[in-house]
Amino acid sequence: MNVENYFINAMSQKNSPIGDDGAVIGEWIYSKDIFFENIHFKRQWLSAYQIGYKAMIINISDAIAMNAQPLYALVGVAMPKSMSLSAMDELARGMRECASQFGIVIIGGDTIANSKLDLSITIISKSKKPLLRKGIKHGDVIAYTGKIGQSLRHLRYLMAGGKVHSQSRFVRPVLRDTFIYKARPLLRCGMDLSDGLYSDVGKLCSANRCSMKWKKSYPKQSACSGEEYEMLVAFSARNAKALKRMSKLTRTPLTIVGTVRRGKFVNRCKAHHF
Repeated sequence: MNVENYFINAMSQKNSPIGDDGAVIGEWIYSKDIFFENIHFKRQWLSAYQIGYKAMIINISDAIAMNAQPLYALVGVAMPKSMSLSAMDELARGMRECASQFGIVIIGGDTIANSKLDLSITIISKSKKPLLRKGIKHGDVIAYTGKIGQSLRHLRYLMAGGKVHSQSRFVRPVLRDTFIYKARPLLRCGMDLSDGLYSDVGKLCSANRCSMKWKKSYPKQSACSGEEYEMLVAFSARNAKALKRMSKLTRTPLTIVGTVRRGKFVNRCKAHHF
């Protein structure tokens, strides 16, 4: 049983906008991710600045995934009483600078003392044509941006006591906003790729009650790697050449992984969240 899906379904109400990277209310989109110490990171791996920056950018990823312009952020922080004022300054600077890069204004939130460092951020964004998970048609193709597997490889270095570069994909994800904003008219649906290729293809197929014929096999290690924050998109095969050209113009690698077909998709990865 997927416990995460079970709990989400238990919360759902009639006509609830749950099911995409964010909730669509008119032209407004609301999204939230949490970033918890000892679950998503350890403080010996990342500086306070890097923690703040990553907490913000992984939340912005959901807005970008829905073809939305992020505008405002609400920040919840639970921090240890032992945290120094300089570390607090660096944590805040990381969030503030990341938000500023995307034109986001931090408008409020809440803070509390805790035994460890936990962050929860809500992004409020706007879109006239949001990119949803539903909309696939039989014969469409599914593709991902960038490269997969690097984040997991770097996480394993850290877990083994090693270090990674400050520009590592695990430390500092790169979002694909330019590509998504330009490509939106040609895309059928999409979502951010954060729980692994197999898992997120499974979510896309589940939302559309379909399966997918893989173009080639992928090593399980790469296909189950989470924390990529790339994009997973579906589109008509007729638009493949146009999107490939667009990917080159925006310097965004685009890899087609398979073709949509009838059936039920089987995810071969363990759940990331439970």
